[in-house]
Amino acid sequence: MSKPNDNPADPFKKALAEATKVMANDTDLTVSYSVDPSGMSGDTMRLPQVSRRMTREEVLLARGTADALALRRRYHNEAVANRYAPSGEMARELYDAMESARCEAMGARDMPGTASNIDVKIQHEALRRGYDQVTSASEAPLAVSAGYLIRHLATGRPMPSAAANVMELWRGFIEQQAGETLGDLNELLSDQAAFAKLARRVISDLGYGDQLGDDPDELDDEMDDESEETAEQEEQPDSSGQDDSEDEEADASPEQAQEQQQDESQAQVSSDDMSDEEVTDETEMPDGEAPQEPPAPPPVSDADPDYRVFLDAHDEEINAEDLAEPAELERLRAYLDQQLEPLKGAVSRLANKLQRRLQAQQNRSWEFDKEEGVLDAGRLARVVANPTTPLSFKVEKDMEFRDTVVTLLLDNSGSMRGRPISIAAICADVLARTLERCNVKVEILGFTTRAWKGGLSREAWLNEGRPQLPGRLNDLRHIIYKGADAPWRRVRPNLGLMMKEGLLKENIDGEALEWAHRRMIARPEARKILMVISDGAPVDDSTLSVNPANYLEKHLRDVIAMVEKRKQVELLAIGIGHDVTRYYDRAVTITDVEQLAGAMTEQLAALFDSDPRARARVMGMRRVG
Repeated sequence: MSKPNDNPADPFKKALAEATKVMANDTDLTVSYSVDPSGMSGDTMRLPQVSRRMTREEVLLARGTADALALRRRYHNEAVANRYAPSGEMARELYDAMESARCEAMGARDMPGTASNIDVKIQHEALRRGYDQVTSASEAPLAVSAGYLIRHLATGRPMPSAAANVMELWRGFIEQQAGETLGDLNELLSDQAAFAKLARRVISDLGYGDQLGDDPDELDDEMDDESEETAEQEEQPDSSGQDDSEDEEADASPEQAQEQQQDESQAQVSSDDMSDEEVTDETEMPDGEAPQEPPAPPPVSDADPDYRVFLDAHDEEINAEDLAEPAELERLRAYLDQQLEPLKGAVSRLANKLQRRLQAQQNRSWEFDKEEGVLDAGRLARVVANPTTPLSFKVEKDMEFRDTVVTLLLDNSGSMRGRPISIAAICADVLARTLERCNVKVEILGFTTRAWKGGLSREAWLNEGRPQLPGRLNDLRHIIYKGADAPWRRVRPNLGLMMKEGLLKENIDGEALEWAHRRMIARPEARKILMVISDGAPVDDSTLSVNPANYLEKHLRDVIAMVEKRKQVELLAIGIGHDVTRYYDRAVTITDVEQLAGAMTEQLAALFDSDPRARARVMGMRRVG
């Protein structure tokens, strides 16, 4: 028998880790599960975290990510990749996307079961990035689309729907420009060097040949020719001073060639067969020869590509139950219930009011004379009168608001300590229970930082000599109190965590809002509502002390603008004691935390109101009290 404290996900994690090592053909590989972005670091592979609940989504995503990384480990040679890697940024992104597609296609050939697993990973990432909502090629990344097309052509498998959307936007252009080159694709998959040369030709066909840099094969030929000439000169008798001078010139030529290559690197041009005038024109080309890191996931922020993070290695996205022992969570929950006791009457009235408002929208209707469903008692009389008459069944029609998910994003900063955080936790409790009764899924998230004054990120910054304008300089902590699919009875103690001493620290609202938005757009529900509860502007002393004073505030505004522009999520906010209407278009500011429950109830009820004038009256509110 397993011990009560054993994690039920551990056997799955262990089995997946062993299977991944076999698939990667690397017994020394270390497999870990982390909330950090998945990837490889030396001999360590990071996979998405699998919680104790082991939801289907978590399991499939972990398997798909493990297969993709294992196949790259098995079929990818870093030395060969670096040899042919382009120097320009866009060319490098295309090159890496095609190489990843090659590895996955090789896996689909040799181990067909990996293909469907990786499809799940691709669909998850495509939905997270909103590819299913993209409608024009200008909004779709060319490199990603090219990688999807390579995988599709090499395997013959249809791409998952969200990925297929962006692939098709660029497919016509890619096939028109590089269709002939791609004709050799299937013959070259198993030869990484030959495929890399094909990838470089495709990049040139697509118009990015100027970012390829020097052809490594041509450089090798030149070096071989120089070596042969040097060997011939050494074999000649040294009978005169002229030979010595020629040898000196030959010895000096590598240094000159190196200097010339450095100059060319800065100018982004080749010196062969190019006039001085052409060199002058080309010196303004993009910095392709600057040291290129492998293209990391898209910029830190989709809303603002210029937003920087000094170090994200210590950020964490964590479940509430992983931040405290079960016994401590129960104790903290009991303390929260004590805070709730004096408000029980008012809270119950508000919950009932919200439930009545929602259920009033249902207008129950039924479809009759069905072959299965709920037995229609109203038609039993005819069965009694004529026993040969078949039984009649009815089916209730789905309600519009049922296909909805609501996310509550709670500010867990130090300024919320005391009464505000207690009221926020109580309101989250009430709304989760009420909405669940009405078949509306609810997710409860919190955001803070792991430390005051910067934590490990700031220490790393100090150790590196305090570089200027480092960007965000603290370690994030994003907390999942309740997942949208988790039943309330199972996660009820989690809200007590907000009462934990030392949890509440700084607040970086922009990244938290973007995180919540990414989680929501990955959900299958048709309607998504995101409610932010905060007590003011984003504040992190460590970040603001070494960046412009409006650095975090500007990012928050950019994220809000992005969310409202995309219109995938309905965004509203409640400010506690501080005016948040300067950030959010649909916002309410309350002056007393006791009014929070009422404000939340009215806001949510208004969103479900079928009367647009009623919605406008509530959503037009700016201040309560």
